[in-house]
Amino acid sequence: MDESTRMLLGLAVGIILMIVLVSKTKVHTFIALLLAAIVTGLIGGMLPGDVTVDGTTKVGIITALQNGFGDTLKSTGIIIGLGVMMGGILEKSGAAEQMAYSFIKAVGKKKEEWALAITGWFISIPVFADSAIVIFAPLCKAMSRVTGKSVVGLALSLACGLQLTHCMVPPTPGPLTAASMLGVDVGTMIMAGAICTIPMLIVIVFYCQFIGKKIYQIPNDHGGFDRMPYKEEYIKSMEQLDAMLGAKKLPPLGISIAPIIIPLVLILSNTVLGFIGLENQVVTLLGSPIVALGIGTLIAIYGLAGKDDKKEVLAVMDDAIKSTGIIMLITGAGGSLGNIIKVSGIGNALGEMITATPLPAVLIPFIIAALMRIALGSATVAITTAASLSAPLMGVLSVSPILMALSCCVGAISFSYFNDSGFWVFNGMFGLTELKDQIRCKTAVSLIMSAVGIVELLIAGLIL
Repeated sequence: MDESTRMLLGLAVGIILMIVLVSKTKVHTFIALLLAAIVTGLIGGMLPGDVTVDGTTKVGIITALQNGFGDTLKSTGIIIGLGVMMGGILEKSGAAEQMAYSFIKAVGKKKEEWALAITGWFISIPVFADSAIVIFAPLCKAMSRVTGKSVVGLALSLACGLQLTHCMVPPTPGPLTAASMLGVDVGTMIMAGAICTIPMLIVIVFYCQFIGKKIYQIPNDHGGFDRMPYKEEYIKSMEQLDAMLGAKKLPPLGISIAPIIIPLVLILSNTVLGFIGLENQVVTLLGSPIVALGIGTLIAIYGLAGKDDKKEVLAVMDDAIKSTGIIMLITGAGGSLGNIIKVSGIGNALGEMITATPLPAVLIPFIIAALMRIALGSATVAITTAASLSAPLMGVLSVSPILMALSCCVGAISFSYFNDSGFWVFNGMFGLTELKDQIRCKTAVSLIMSAVGIVELLIAGLIL
């Protein structure tokens, strides 16, 4: 068996082991991910410990596990912690409900999924998608409680909007890098990427509405979720919402929304100034997601709970953060699996395999990016890898550079699963613990959106 085949076998065995352990045994998902990563590395040719040969250190499985875990949590751990503390204050003070009522009144009943999908579409251009999920989690939960709609359908709509622009529209790093590597004007990439996402968004919102009825769960007052069969009478009318609003004493809309809006403005300002080359150290500090969310949390504490007893406020934040431990562990373990696959060279083996196959030219970057997403978990890394492997092929493939760049981006949407940090953040935030439900949500929507993208690419290939 040659080296590339052994690497790909290692990936296949690792994924199968993960699925079997989670679905058929009592092994916790966190442990299953670590075991799958170790098996993948061993079969893929990695040694357990680091080895130095001729002055060059070859990273072993244990180091790769630790590095992957740490690298993933250094970008998401603090954000999750601050986000859930802020969310606890927003929920207990009634601010989340005030936002939900106002949001529904602005967009109208039965349009909540559309409104959240469009919100995510805009927000993810300046804001990292995982951060935005954490920031908007209180709003999704509150909208679920007051409307009677499943939090799964609502939050998934938001997540899909976030995922589309994160993968398709500069100045997010992935599409920006693809445009640069393949010689595409950034303005052209922005317009083409935005247009390409519209059919995907339309199709996926209908799926989110469908899955919200199949996986029907509502946030309860104890920080968990109540799961039950869907019934039409659970959905509240506008008259019922107005009656509920009148019976409660909620904080004003301005201070309710400030803990969310101000961090978004700070992050957006930092992104825009960096994009146009006017970086400022003060804006860089305040606009980093960690500091921006910290500011938002302080605004929530003193703006919404400033008159409450200190012990009560601290208890609210303590209760909110208790549920995040397992989310962080599983998210970090997903990063460990992704890093094992990266360090072992499985990603490169996948890329070499696909470039040797007789596929339609416009789909070659797509397949490379899709396989990189499966292997590495990160959409940005998948786009970058696909663009770098596709760039040398431009001279032999009769495909427009903009189509090649879009193909890289669409491919990176295609498969969100166990080694994707966003997969675990979403599942943990919205109470999805069963493997089949997790696959029907984040994995299914990524496959559906990329399938729509393939159709768009093939049609565009006939025209351009």
